[in-house]
Amino acid sequence: MQNNSRKVLDTLVSRTKIYLAIIFILLVFICIKNPYMILPSICIFVLIVLYSYYTNNKRKSEISETLQDLTLTVDSAAKTSLINSPFPLVILETDGNMVWKSSKFTSEFANIDINTYIKELSIDIKSEIEKRKANNKEKTNKDIIKQIEIDKKTYRVVGKYVKGKKSKKEYMVILYFIDDTENVKLQKEYKDSKSCVSILMIDNYEETMQRIESEEKPQVIAEIDKYIYDWTDKTNGVLIKTEKDRYIYFFEQRYLDSIKEDKFSILDKIKEIDMKEDVQFTLSIAVSNEGNTDKEKYKSAQAAMDIVLGRGGDQAVIRENDIYKFFGGRAQEVEKRTKVKARVVAQALENLIKKSKKVMIMGHSNPDMDCVGASLGIYRLAKTLECNAYIVMDMKNSALEAFQKSIEKDEEYEDVIINKEVALENIDEDTLLVVVDTHKLNYVESSELLDKVKEIVIIDHHRRSADFIEHATLTFQEVYASSAAELVTELIQYVEEKVELKTIEAESLYAGIMMDTKNFTFKTGVRTFEAAAYLRKCGVDIIRVKKWFQSDLESFNKIAEIVGKAEIVNDTIAISIYEDKAKDVNIVCAKAADELLTISDITASFVIGQLGNKVCISGRSIGDINVQIILEKLGGGGHITLAGAQVEGMTMEETKQELINRINEYFSEIEN
Repeated sequence: MQNNSRKVLDTLVSRTKIYLAIIFILLVFICIKNPYMILPSICIFVLIVLYSYYTNNKRKSEISETLQDLTLTVDSAAKTSLINSPFPLVILETDGNMVWKSSKFTSEFANIDINTYIKELSIDIKSEIEKRKANNKEKTNKDIIKQIEIDKKTYRVVGKYVKGKKSKKEYMVILYFIDDTENVKLQKEYKDSKSCVSILMIDNYEETMQRIESEEKPQVIAEIDKYIYDWTDKTNGVLIKTEKDRYIYFFEQRYLDSIKEDKFSILDKIKEIDMKEDVQFTLSIAVSNEGNTDKEKYKSAQAAMDIVLGRGGDQAVIRENDIYKFFGGRAQEVEKRTKVKARVVAQALENLIKKSKKVMIMGHSNPDMDCVGASLGIYRLAKTLECNAYIVMDMKNSALEAFQKSIEKDEEYEDVIINKEVALENIDEDTLLVVVDTHKLNYVESSELLDKVKEIVIIDHHRRSADFIEHATLTFQEVYASSAAELVTELIQYVEEKVELKTIEAESLYAGIMMDTKNFTFKTGVRTFEAAAYLRKCGVDIIRVKKWFQSDLESFNKIAEIVGKAEIVNDTIAISIYEDKAKDVNIVCAKAADELLTISDITASFVIGQLGNKVCISGRSIGDINVQIILEKLGGGGHITLAGAQVEGMTMEETKQELINRINEYFSEIEN
């Protein structure tokens, strides 16, 4: 205010000087014209100067008094407003000491130990100051906005930093406590009232109903409907049965947490329906709250349902903020007896290959025999349809050493099996990319290829994870299948053109099935044997295939050492660590995990090894324990009986302890 007063007075003096200068110049001109006017002009100018001096002093005095009164009035009003602020107000030092507090602050928190909250705030404030000092781009006096809860009320704390008078390094802060309780309640109510969309599907409805007597079908359907309607009634939702095996369920988001806590108990209730035949119904559920409209949420739920079905069904998933949370999924996959889908996919794949000029076939990194066999099968299919085909694969792998020696004898494959650099150079818009034995975006041989092509086909038998390849033109993902080689063998049989497999191709497909089933022991269904029988007719030499899997004495001794060091947890689970840091760590760990399952009373096994900068885990189970769910918690995936994971940023001992924690968590979830 004093600065403003000085500016006003300075402006007044400057204007007077200008006027006097103009008068002086005029008088000079008059004197030049008429010399007799010199003396009168001097007298007049002196009188004008004296008058100006007198009037200026008088006006200065009046303005100063007015400005001083105004300043005092404003200062008094500001102080009064500060003291009588409608919001609780406090001035703090950075150590939490209260310098001053308003009367409203005192009355608002009279019955509360406010010092505890003030101390917490001061700690946050001090930390904030240090951050702002460290960041030169951010001003230290930037306003504070925080939200805290005090005595069941929510306050928005707004304040500003003030430098101390004694030292520029010292800070104080003025805080206003604005009661935001009603606003927060309204926001919560708005969020809670938003809709969630869920899709419920009965797994394998048609095939399961065919195994039930006709007179029992209405009763079974009614019982399933009753369980589902009773479950949805708890959330006051709306359930619409759109098809005989499909339901659409709308409910408010306020009930989402209770559904999570319930862990979708409806999944177990459906399986408990008493049936005379050896039949069990299972349910798949997908829930989503992503999207601004119900239509967008429905599409999101559909995408989530694709993942559930790709994981074998009998489970639920909630898609929230681009994160998938899975529930259930402990039952074995049920083999589909009908081959209608295989026939439809075969025809679609045939059409895609025919309209493409080139086919690139790609599997997962560190390929195994299942990946190789499926790739060679698709290669022969493409060549039969007179389309150029290439396999993008790095077979420098000790597990494929014996097979590589066999395939090198055939000159046809010399220019067929290429690396990812060559593939990227030769890919174009008319190239079809076929991905086999994986659907994970970050597990393929070359993720760059996925961005370069328009048409993508996925053939896989693993349970679908959240990190899947989107926008595939055609997907053949059947988790009941033993291997990708089994799926490719079925496709080869159903294309219109007769495919003549070369012996090495048939043997690689057979080897893929044999490896993933552990010599036809695990995940082996009727269709698995049918595929093996077809390949046997194509000239498979079983003895030669068996030799591809033989281990040398050194590898056998390593496996024996791992088995000997195994530790038993939860009575039936074996865990062992492989200390060697060889290139074939993952292969040795997988073989050791398989070997541990041959021991009586062992229902699951895990072997941990160091693979470069990562720690790899191979998990195996005889089916009683779902190793996929356990390793999925560590970022891995796979099947109920076979799964794996790779962990970063942890030692092998830390990984082992984390694995034990996840195993305990798995059993606690089952008990609950």
